[in-house]
Amino acid sequence: MAAVDSFYLLYREIARSCNCYMEALALVGAWYTARKSITVICDFYSLVRLHFIPRLGSRPDLIKQYGRWAVVSGATDGIGKAYAEELASRGLNIILISHEEEKLQAVAKHIADTYRVETVVMVADFSRGREVYAPIREALRDRDIGILVNDMGAFYPYPQYFTQIPEDTLWDIVNVNIAAASLMVHIVLPGMVERKKGAIVTVSSGACCKPTPQLAAISASKAYLDHFSRALQYEYASKGIFVQSLIPFYVTTGVTAPGSFLHRCPWLAPSPRVYAQHAVSTLGISKRTTGYWSHSIQFLFTQYMPEWLWVWGANLLNRSLRKEALSCQA
Repeated sequence: MAAVDSFYLLYREIARSCNCYMEALALVGAWYTARKSITVICDFYSLVRLHFIPRLGSRPDLIKQYGRWAVVSGATDGIGKAYAEELASRGLNIILISHEEEKLQAVAKHIADTYRVETVVMVADFSRGREVYAPIREALRDRDIGILVNDMGAFYPYPQYFTQIPEDTLWDIVNVNIAAASLMVHIVLPGMVERKKGAIVTVSSGACCKPTPQLAAISASKAYLDHFSRALQYEYASKGIFVQSLIPFYVTTGVTAPGSFLHRCPWLAPSPRVYAQHAVSTLGISKRTTGYWSHSIQFLFTQYMPEWLWVWGANLLNRSLRKEALSCQA
């Protein structure tokens, strides 16, 4: 009987001690839950404030805010072309830069005829390295460059493993994705600082958020662009310059397979035109944004998900895209 009483007393002491720990853990859990809930609410508010509220009011005067001319590199296709058209629709004159002269001339004529603005065409193959920048620097001298959009990009034809990538493609990624954006900023930024106004938009990619297998070199180059833009914003915001890192996820383009699930989900992967309309509305508001509401939701998921889950999803998606691309080539 004494042994039973002793066990009962011991049990009560252990239970009393555990209750203290359980209460402490409950407080920690409640604090963590409240913190995460507040973070989610703030993220949702930011999404609405950035992507929906600005589109309800009148459009800002970008010419007065930044300047009369916009320079858009990579302007013959995709986001670059759509972004140039959206800026032209707001009255800015456009300087288009790309390596495809025929396409450049066609885009320039379309923009000039449709929006009644001036256009200038500059043919430059950024993959050639340093030699292309002297003519650009001379051509842009003494122009009131208000906005620079860096959208040049070298990509794999489809997701591939690193050893399957030709060496020339790797050099293109370095010269086009990294060097070109850096040098273009170096050319136009002094004039912006002198005028104490201007905007620089560098198009990165959702692949910069976390290491992305089968897009290794592209993912790394886009991470450079993201960090480069954010650092410039800290350096030059006090001088009246707005620098934005634009981080799009998938956008449907001419190279996207027609039967792809990306074409079947326009809310997930908008057209370049729809994307540009939303992205330009964030100019001057957010220094780091995806540019589109559903992309912002995807970005939030990537921020909260563990890296192993991102890698698993990237492998799954990229294998599917590679299979679709190879089937189209067959």
